[in-house]
Amino acid sequence: MHFGGVAGRVLAGLCGDYSCSLVLNTSGKTGDPTGPPAVRRSRTGLRSLLTSRMVSVRGLCFVAMLFLGSFFGSVFMLGPVLPLMMLSPAWYRWLTDRIVATWLTLPVALLELVFGVKVVITGDGFVPGERSVIIMNHRTRLDWMFLWCCLLRYSYLRLEKICLKAGLKAIPGFGWAMQVASFIFIHRRWEQDQHHLQAMLQYFCDIREPLQLLIFPEGTDLTENTRARSDDFAEKNSLPKYEYVLHPRTTGFTFIVDTLRRGDNLDAIHDITVAYPQNVPQTERHLLAGVFPREIHFHVSRHPVSTLPTGAPQLQAWCQERWGEKERRLQDFYTGGRCFDASGRSRIPPCKSERRVQLIQAASLLYWSAFIALSCAGLLLSPALRGFFLLVVLFFLGQQRAVGGVELLELACHRRKQGATGAATRDRLGRGAGDKDKD
Repeated sequence: MHFGGVAGRVLAGLCGDYSCSLVLNTSGKTGDPTGPPAVRRSRTGLRSLLTSRMVSVRGLCFVAMLFLGSFFGSVFMLGPVLPLMMLSPAWYRWLTDRIVATWLTLPVALLELVFGVKVVITGDGFVPGERSVIIMNHRTRLDWMFLWCCLLRYSYLRLEKICLKAGLKAIPGFGWAMQVASFIFIHRRWEQDQHHLQAMLQYFCDIREPLQLLIFPEGTDLTENTRARSDDFAEKNSLPKYEYVLHPRTTGFTFIVDTLRRGDNLDAIHDITVAYPQNVPQTERHLLAGVFPREIHFHVSRHPVSTLPTGAPQLQAWCQERWGEKERRLQDFYTGGRCFDASGRSRIPPCKSERRVQLIQAASLLYWSAFIALSCAGLLLSPALRGFFLLVVLFFLGQQRAVGGVELLELACHRRKQGATGAATRDRLGRGAGDKDKD
């Protein structure tokens, strides 16, 4: 399905269109911007863009809107519900997931309504509300944010969790909201990450909270350096070299799938391939320079859990086979008609109509614009609000130093509640046994 907006063309006329194609192909042939010749041809143009305009009006507005929304949202929307964590972690998770989901609609609204990004979704689509692990190729450092354009239409943003680098949790605003949302932060050291993954996944299974967990088995985004390391890995393990993807690291993937499957909290694997025909914002700097993708293409392959192999070696091989399919699919995409499916449609229709999606986006823009303005005004005019603001900010900064993250506090509250429940149950059983002995 094709989606997009025209407001971006209006804003481009007002602010100047600072986007440019990152593929400067003088041969007249189409090609993937990640391909080695294309990378060499695009390097000069991209460096020139970032040097001549390190910050564009469009990029600054986008990043500032997202930052202020996440910062004030963390303080004034999430801050008041933090005490609920100690009373009922399950209800706290239910409520905060829905609050965070309101912010996740903001970048979607900005990308599509304001900057005119077109979204094309093909393949199987999603069964609304089902519990899944989402595996996706990591073309840029921003793929996780662009995926929200797909999930807004085919699923519920409140279900999504992301497995991402631990360093991101320290970012004020963004990182605080991610902690409250119980995203899973990893250090890329398996000995350290395994225990944390186990604890977080078991927590979701315990509270029966459905989730759609996004992971990038490649571990990093696709660049010249990461492709070289992937090629070295392929040579050492007698694997084919890839041009459009990196070889996946399958240990974490198999552990996550096995844990969720044993916890009866997994319905399917969604294998998503993402591609950008024009304008590839590789990093956050490109967004600040006003480089937004003109189109984002998602191809979704849905694999029910009943069709997955059960053994870890077989599941690892299954994942590697999916990446081989991605390589071929992306090669066809970039060397052919720049589409995954000529129909431009998914086999499962979206759970929201396009009109409803546009209404959600428009409401998100209006709400967050008003919320940011009112937050700024309140801080200027109300000493009490400034006091609350300072208290919540100090809490976020202090708990990270003392505990390591709000999500770890949530886990501790859940364990304490479990321990209290278990003790009460044992006490009742003990009293029941005592009464029987008396009889």
